[in-house]
Amino acid sequence: MQLEHKMSNIYESAATTLGLFNSPCLTKVELRVACKGISDRDALSKPDPCGVLKMQSHGQWFEVDRTEVIRSSISPVFSKVFTVDYYFEEVQRLRFELHDISSNHNGLKEADFLGAMECTLGQVNARDGRVTAEELSGNDDYVELAFSAKKLDDKDFFSKSDPFLEIFRVNDDGTASLVHRTETIMNNLSPVWKSFKVSLNTLCSGDHERELKCTVWDWDSNGKHDFIGEFQTTFKEMKAAMDGKQIQWECINPKYQVKKKNYRNSGMVILTMCKIIKMHSFLDYIMGGCQIQFTVAIDFTASNGDPRNSCSLHYIHPYQPNEYLKALIAVGEICQDYDSDKMFPAFGFGAQIPPDFKVSIQGVVEAYQNCLPKIQLYGPTNIAPIIQKVADSASEEMHTKEAMEYFILLILTDGVITDMADTREAIVHASHLPMSVIIVGIGNADFSDMQMLDGDDGILRSPKGEPVLRDIVQFVPFHNFKHASPAALAKSVLAEVPNQVVDYYNGKGIKLISLQPNQSAVTYSV
Repeated sequence: MQLEHKMSNIYESAATTLGLFNSPCLTKVELRVACKGISDRDALSKPDPCGVLKMQSHGQWFEVDRTEVIRSSISPVFSKVFTVDYYFEEVQRLRFELHDISSNHNGLKEADFLGAMECTLGQVNARDGRVTAEELSGNDDYVELAFSAKKLDDKDFFSKSDPFLEIFRVNDDGTASLVHRTETIMNNLSPVWKSFKVSLNTLCSGDHERELKCTVWDWDSNGKHDFIGEFQTTFKEMKAAMDGKQIQWECINPKYQVKKKNYRNSGMVILTMCKIIKMHSFLDYIMGGCQIQFTVAIDFTASNGDPRNSCSLHYIHPYQPNEYLKALIAVGEICQDYDSDKMFPAFGFGAQIPPDFKVSIQGVVEAYQNCLPKIQLYGPTNIAPIIQKVADSASEEMHTKEAMEYFILLILTDGVITDMADTREAIVHASHLPMSVIIVGIGNADFSDMQMLDGDDGILRSPKGEPVLRDIVQFVPFHNFKHASPAALAKSVLAEVPNQVVDYYNGKGIKLISLQPNQSAVTYSV
C-alpha cells in the first residue's frame, strides 16, 4: 500500500506539472525552415546561415532550438525540424532569426545577424510560406538507419567526389520535406555515412508505404553541389534490413539515363542497418519507477554582499523572500514530488549545509536562513566540485541493476565562475550520466559564462575539445522572472528536464520496470 500511494502521488504530480488534467487538448507540430535570396553582406564569400527559433513568454523571447549551419548558401533548406506544442486558444508568438556563423566560431555572439521575421504559430499553420508546419501523428517511435554507397560517379577533376545523402519525405500534396542530411565524406566514391536516428513521424508521417526520395550529391565549398543521382523507396522496403540483410538501390541520374545509351547507374546506395527504437515518454519512466534525486547548491561567495546589509542578495527581508529563496522554493516544490522520501542533499559553495546533509525543501529553507548569520562569505566561485560530487552519485547509480534514479542538481549563484575549465570538464563527464544541471542566475551580474555552459550558443566542449554527449545544462537568469509568478520560473527552469530524462534512458536502452496490476490501478486513479 505504501508503494502504491507514493506512485499515485508521483503520477498525479507529474500530470499536474505537465498539464495533463484540466488542460486543453495538446497538438504537436513540426516546423521546417527554408530561406531564399539571403542578402550577401560579404562580397568575397556567401554566408554560412544558421536559423534560430524563439518563442515569446511573458513578453520575453526565449530560444527554443536552432538549425545546423549550412556553408556557403544564400538559399538554405535546413534539415533540422522544430517540434513545438500548438494550442488553438493561445497566441503563440514565434521569431525566426538568421545568423551567419563562420567556420571558426559556433556561437551566436561572434556571428553576423542576417535578419529576422516574427509571426504567430497560427499564421504558420494557416498560410503558405518558407516556414511549413505539419501536425504529428501519435507514433513516437524512432528508427536508426545507416547508409553506405559504392562506385559513385566522380564529379571532381583533381580528386574524387565528396558525397552526402539527403532523404526527403513525399507529402500528400506532392511536395517533399527534407528529413535528414548526412555528413559529407571527403574524397571517397564508396562512402560509409554515420548512422542516425529519426522519428517515424518525421520520416514517413507514420505511414510505412509513403514514398521517400533519396538524393546523392557531390559537395562543393561554393555551395553549388553537383548532383550524382537519386532513388525512391519506402520505409516498408527499408524494414527488410531489420533481419540483418542489406538492401541496395541503384543511384540514377535521369539526364544520363536519357543521354547515354549504355548508362546503367551512377553507383549503388546500400542500407546496412534499420532498427526500430521504442521511445518512452517522461511519464512512462516516472510510472516505471524512475526516482528524481534532487540536490541544491547555494552560492555563499563574498560577491553576494554581507547578508546583514539590505543590498545583499542574501539579505533576509522580514516580509518577503529574497531571490535565492524564491528560486529554491519554485523549483524545489516541483522536484520534491518526484522523490519518494522528499529529502535532499544541500550544499553551500565551500561548506555543507545543514549538518545532517539530507533535509526537505522546508528544511533547506530553514537551514539557509539559520546559517546566514553564522558564516562569513568568501570566494572563489568554484562549481566543478559540486557537479563532480553529484556526478559520482549518478555514476554509482548507473552501474546498479535497476539504474532508475535520475539526478538533478540545482545551482543558485550570483555570477562569475572562477573554475570555468574544470566546470566544462565536469559537465562533459556528467553528460554521459543520468543527470541534469539547472543553474539559476541571481542578481544582475554578467552571466555570459553561464549562458555558454547552457550549450544554446554552440556545443559545449571540455578544454580538451571533447563535446557533451547530450545537452544537460539549463540556465535561467532570475531577473527575467522578477515580476512573474513562481510557476513561470519553475516552468522555464524545468522545461528541458523531461526530454533530458527521456534522451538518457532511451539512449541507454534501459527498460522500464513493469508495475503490478494493483499498483497500476491505484496509480492511474484521479
